[in-house]
Amino acid sequence: MLDKIESNPILDRLPAHLQQYIKPQNYEDYTPINHAVWRYVMRKNVDYLSKVAHESYLDGLKKTGISIESIPNMYGMNRILKEIGWAAVAVDGFIPPAAFMEFQAFNVLVIASDIRQLENIEYTPAPDIIHEGAGHAPIIANPEYAEYLRRFGEIGCKAISSAKDYEMYEAIRHLSIIKEAEDTPEAEIEAAEKKVDYLQNNMGVPSEMAQIRNLHWWTVEYGLIGTLENPKIYGAGLLSSIGESASCLTEKVEKRPYSIEACAQEFDITKPQPQLYVTPDFAHLSLVLEEFANKMALRKGGLEGVQKLIDSKNLGTVELSTGLQISGDFSRVIAHQGKPIYIQTSGKTALSHREKELVGHGINNHPEGFSSPIGRLKGINLAIEDMSPRDLRAYDIYESEKIAFEFEGGVLVKGEIITGTRNLQGKIILISLKNCTVTFGEEILFKPEWGQYDMAIGKEVISAFAGPADNLSFDLINHKTSSSTIKSKSSPEREELASLYASVRNISEGKNAKFSLDAALELVKKHHPKDWLLSVEIYELSLGKDQKLAKAVLNHLEEVKVQRPKIAHLIEDGISLIESKQKV
Repeated sequence: MLDKIESNPILDRLPAHLQQYIKPQNYEDYTPINHAVWRYVMRKNVDYLSKVAHESYLDGLKKTGISIESIPNMYGMNRILKEIGWAAVAVDGFIPPAAFMEFQAFNVLVIASDIRQLENIEYTPAPDIIHEGAGHAPIIANPEYAEYLRRFGEIGCKAISSAKDYEMYEAIRHLSIIKEAEDTPEAEIEAAEKKVDYLQNNMGVPSEMAQIRNLHWWTVEYGLIGTLENPKIYGAGLLSSIGESASCLTEKVEKRPYSIEACAQEFDITKPQPQLYVTPDFAHLSLVLEEFANKMALRKGGLEGVQKLIDSKNLGTVELSTGLQISGDFSRVIAHQGKPIYIQTSGKTALSHREKELVGHGINNHPEGFSSPIGRLKGINLAIEDMSPRDLRAYDIYESEKIAFEFEGGVLVKGEIITGTRNLQGKIILISLKNCTVTFGEEILFKPEWGQYDMAIGKEVISAFAGPADNLSFDLINHKTSSSTIKSKSSPEREELASLYASVRNISEGKNAKFSLDAALELVKKHHPKDWLLSVEIYELSLGKDQKLAKAVLNHLEEVKVQRPKIAHLIEDGISLIESKQKV
């Protein structure tokens, strides 16, 4: 996909498993109505947010190349974003949380290229270019926040998911798509909402991914900054919602000091948030993130970390104290006195050191899994990894020697040493044996006829995290979703309305128009009486220039407000914004 995107040094670094999510923006597919929606939201947001958003917002709009008048071409944005060390790519709606965060780790902003329908102009549960482009992009111009976002992605993509997390992701993705799509039967939406509710209430113990996703939501998406009494907006969900950006600052929404406790607060993506968290500054966000990271298996390792990987039923990695990394689907752990003494994977497994696969230890070498004891030898104070060459010789840990390793906890390894593998620091990290038998009590864990036995060396598990150590070890280009975003339906009526929007826009830009604003208004009144946004744009162009037409537009909009009372406030806000601008 990157061969279709203008080159950018940041994008060039993206691994293939992330490139699979990138879609073309297809800028020409945006209709004149889409651009009008963008203009309305952005004008209203900039007018309002200039008073209530963090000071980085307006400055960030300029720095990231986001225009108020038309939907941004994100590949044009890339030319500007690279000046602050970032880039942007288009995707189709929601992508898995781990992938979303990993993009952030590469300083890449993920932008859903669709734009909300006019009917959902105030808020959409589906990610769209208003949310991503006008919400996320401006704030990353702030260096402290940009580093928080990058660091969050770096840590977040290592968070271990539960087996149910992906099911929840698919359910939320499906619900967001059908709620944004036009003419979705209410029964279908209700069924999707019930499924999300059921899953939310039956997730079991929240996984690391679920908890860090909560932190992401209450900061990056729905964060406030400053004091509890006078907070400012910086979260993209609030910056891009003309409805919630106003309501969130009222007393109806509870304000809480942002802390690690937010990781336990669930959210409903389809409804306004009843509470929000306020951080005193952007630096505080990083402090909480590090506090959470210290609780993750990524940093704690141990028996709990291995067990999390087993429970996740997903590809993960265990790192030992020697730096040896074992990546695969973990299926078993034997424990002794609260520590793992034996680990096992099922299926394709790869061994790495410092995120680089060891030669001769890829998935082709370990297609059926990998197993190894962990810990110290019984009765020997010096761990194998800490032995010098002289120590190894003294304990007969040497080429062609027949050995019997009895580990603390009871795992026994008998066999003939073939060779050892060392890391750059000289520590032995792997011992290969032949004619090997591994037992635990009466249980046989490995038989000589199974072939060469590669025994991992390490006193303890120091880290456990989601995904492989070396992304090149596995085929990760396998993402498939159960649903795709639904495009607006085309019809002669809609095409005619889009043509009217285009004609009015041509008039505003001083281009030759097919007909006058008067004619456009008459056609709207006659053929598209429910539409309101085009009339607001006509009012803007006629105010101060053609008072008779301006008055006619206002009369028509009053009729629309009576017919459609739910959008009356949108019409009033549009008119108010135009009139205040005229006075200035």
